[in-house]
Amino acid sequence: MVEIPERPDRPSSAPPAVPTSADVARLAGVSRATVSYVLNNAGAVRISEPTRRRVRAAAEELGYVPHAAARSLRAGHSRMVLMPAPNVPVGPLHGRFINELQWALSRLDYTVVQYAGIGLHGDEAARAWAELRPVAVIVPGGGLGPRGVQILKRSGARAVVTLGPERVDGAHALVMDHYGVGHSAGAHLLARGCRRIGVVIPQEPGLEYFSKPRLEGVRCALEDTGAAVTEVPLAYEEEAAARVARGWRSLGLDAVFAYNDEYAMLLMRALQDAGVGIPEETAVIGADDLLLGRLLRPRLSTIHIELPSGRFLAELVDRVVRDPGGVPEAHKVLGARVVHRESS
Repeated sequence: MVEIPERPDRPSSAPPAVPTSADVARLAGVSRATVSYVLNNAGAVRISEPTRRRVRAAAEELGYVPHAAARSLRAGHSRMVLMPAPNVPVGPLHGRFINELQWALSRLDYTVVQYAGIGLHGDEAARAWAELRPVAVIVPGGGLGPRGVQILKRSGARAVVTLGPERVDGAHALVMDHYGVGHSAGAHLLARGCRRIGVVIPQEPGLEYFSKPRLEGVRCALEDTGAAVTEVPLAYEEEAAARVARGWRSLGLDAVFAYNDEYAMLLMRALQDAGVGIPEETAVIGADDLLLGRLLRPRLSTIHIELPSGRFLAELVDRVVRDPGGVPEAHKVLGARVVHRESS
């Protein structure tokens, strides 16, 4: 007789069981409905704080998280707010606004998802966003048209909100007044006695959506005054700024609105390296009122921009999700105020 040696039991390759709300309910000693109310932040149901703590502790111990798809089925729609990543460079001012918006939406029990769809534009982008079935889409910048809005709404999006200089048919809008930013800068330089004013035109793709209305705002402020406007193309690169600075005196400018503080600081450093006096030869003003502009010497004049609060936009989204049948709203935002410092 041949004895077959015993083999040690192999560890099971099966994944561990996924904890359920029933497991949480048993561990916490409550009903599954109570677990759902607590973990889905149902404010309409009164549950004592000790019970809430017990449910959350049980969920944490088991590693349980609510199932978003199941919750969406119960509610008839998701709680996902999709935010496509901007296809243009954004600065610190925009970043702070987005952070505040995400916090405010999370307080209203929405899940914010940022979508990095590089290379997608227009209706193609809208179809890609629609595949995720968001309840709301917040679109920064341009690129979304009326047809794209309809694609999103037919897929179940209750709120489509655009952030940009223009409205889009069918969407709610926060209309950013970039024209007013340029007008404020032009009026300030004119009041300082400048008559040959340059306007930086960023060469990064997509920024023309914002730079064109700022340029038009400067032109309007200088209209019928005898002052002249010169466009100054500039890429956001040190070498590009150095090339512009080397030929600066040939432009004959006595002032420049540099689109924003970041371009202003780039150009101002290059002009100083080239021996151009600021503000003696050329006054400089930016926009955004960044902290770094106050640390420069001379300190940078700027346009202080008032963005809407993230809480305001979050409440608009929530209101439209609850009542999607209303007429699309448009709110004009982006107040502009000149902050005069030594550079102009």
